[in-house]
Amino acid sequence: MARPRKPLLSRERIVETASALVDAEGLDAVSTRRLAAELGVSGPSLYNHFRNKDEILDAVADAVSAQVDLSMFEEDDDRDWRTALHDWAVSYRAALTAHPNTVPVLARGPRRRPAGLKVADAVFGAMVRAGWPPAQATYIGALMRYFITGSALGSFARGFVDDETAYDPADYPHLGQAHLLAERQQKVDEGAFETGLRALIDGLAVQYAALARA
Repeated sequence: MARPRKPLLSRERIVETASALVDAEGLDAVSTRRLAAELGVSGPSLYNHFRNKDEILDAVADAVSAQVDLSMFEEDDDRDWRTALHDWAVSYRAALTAHPNTVPVLARGPRRRPAGLKVADAVFGAMVRAGWPPAQATYIGALMRYFITGSALGSFARGFVDDETAYDPADYPHLGQAHLLAERQQKVDEGAFETGLRALIDGLAVQYAALARA
């Protein structure tokens, strides 16, 4: 009887395996030796698909970017620029918070990553079509990336311990309920993101109206 063949090694298998490692253990868990062991192949075979670890991590990050919804920026979508920017930001943050260990790589910018570049292209193109000058459209893309990646780098609510004694009223008279934040982490962090996002877009709307009057 013929022995069962191992699945062929591919970029997709490498990226899927590396992504699982990053999600479970962090960026430092990824090495060519570890990946080869997980995939049941020899280490050198990985170099047929990626030159080094950095290229693998770039591909992992790009797989996260590919999960971001860009439909709101298509020319036949009827959402205005404010709604489109809001809906995209929510989708972008959802992708990042599902893979928080990958955020430091994504925060470096799209570089040569195809999906990341498509995100940047879609945002810039939609803002220019909406009437923003190209320079301002660039600033908006940068601003939104700073805000979204920053929100996904850590949890505000989890930064407080759930021990009431840590917040002595004599020292911290306004933190009497701080010990409750951790257990309400999702509500607090999502509420903070939504509040900040709406404030940003409302501020941009003021600038947009001023441009229209100029």
